[in-house]
Amino acid sequence: MLHDPSHREMPEVAGEIILTQEEVDILQALAEEWARIASLPIHKERAQLWRKLNDLESERPMVWINEIPWHEMNYNDELTIRCKNEWARSQEDLMRKTIYQWKHMPGDMIINPWLDCPLSVHSTDFGIIEDVELAITDETSDIVSRHFIVQIRDMDDLEKIKIPVITHNREATGIRFQLMNDIFGSILPVRQQGQTHIWFTPWDYLIRWWGVQEAMEDLILRPDMVHAFYERMVEAWMVELDQFETQNLLSLDCNNTRIGSGGYGHTREMPGKPFDPEWVRPHNMWGCSNAQIFSDVSPEMHWEFAIEHDLKWLERWNLTYYGCCEPLAGKGHLMKRIPNLRKVSCSPWNDTRMAIRELGDDYVISRKPDPAIFAEREFNRERARREIRDFLEEADNRCHIEMIMKDISTVRYDPRRLWEWENICMEEVMQHETR
Repeated sequence: MLHDPSHREMPEVAGEIILTQEEVDILQALAEEWARIASLPIHKERAQLWRKLNDLESERPMVWINEIPWHEMNYNDELTIRCKNEWARSQEDLMRKTIYQWKHMPGDMIINPWLDCPLSVHSTDFGIIEDVELAITDETSDIVSRHFIVQIRDMDDLEKIKIPVITHNREATGIRFQLMNDIFGSILPVRQQGQTHIWFTPWDYLIRWWGVQEAMEDLILRPDMVHAFYERMVEAWMVELDQFETQNLLSLDCNNTRIGSGGYGHTREMPGKPFDPEWVRPHNMWGCSNAQIFSDVSPEMHWEFAIEHDLKWLERWNLTYYGCCEPLAGKGHLMKRIPNLRKVSCSPWNDTRMAIRELGDDYVISRKPDPAIFAEREFNRERARREIRDFLEEADNRCHIEMIMKDISTVRYDPRRLWEWENICMEEVMQHETR
């Protein structure tokens, strides 16, 4: 996510990063394990399968797991962080989680044969951060219930939404890039990475400032005000994207990059033309949008108060992904009005038969099985298998499908539940391939 509505990110301060020899040894050992895994031929095979899926030539459904409750997943100390330096801890955490997922619940994940060094990019954000009351049930989890304090009350508040300013701290990027090459260069290549896929979701921000009930009521009571604020958010994102483009801070995402709320972005259709490998533009990349709060909003209002505004953003990209948690069954005719749409979310709250009927084989259906199955007292393996199989049988080889298990709030501190679900899902999609 480019922005975090819960707080305002501070710019990175360039400074020397000093590690102990023990920290270097820890990171190099993880890099050696990463390199061993990345050298396996299965990664190229899976990249080809993801490419075929996204090009609507799929051989079988693809599987990926994301948004994992990592605080509940530490098994045999595999996720225990041992470094002390803040940067080293962050790098160690990334590498341990990647290796852990590969070992226990890979699905169709792919590991790059290199390490990314993200550019030190900062956005001043939108001028408002959420004011929220939290209800916390697990102090170790970042999954909490929120009550938002209203900050948008009338048109005068429109000026609170500011246009972001993007800056790149080249010195900070250079320091980290040199350090990573010094540590990992003999084991893995290191690549500088700019901004890849941008999570564009104006409604996720507006309801934090507006209030959920208040915003939904104003769709009817004050529609002109809703249009004005939503258009301001679209404008803010558009100007920010212009800055990423003009400052040459974008990187390709037609690779092992998550697209929308789904899986990887491999496709033959990107980067497309014109393309300068030294200067990536939005039309070489994936776009996305959603309106998760519109679960119970009519198709007409969904179009008027979200998608119609979003088209200005969506048309800037090569291909796009639409949706997240909001059920889109019954709104397939809206999806068909997005000219470059390729992937559509199918959350657990959809009428799946209707979604399959509406989307057919014209799009990739990004199916999200219900993660609530992990929160029950006992993990019901039979129900997990039945839910996966029922959806695949409904699709009946007529659809292009990715199975994305996400939004996992808890596994009741039993990591094996997620490992078992992955095994079940892979068994089912492999059988689906041969039917």
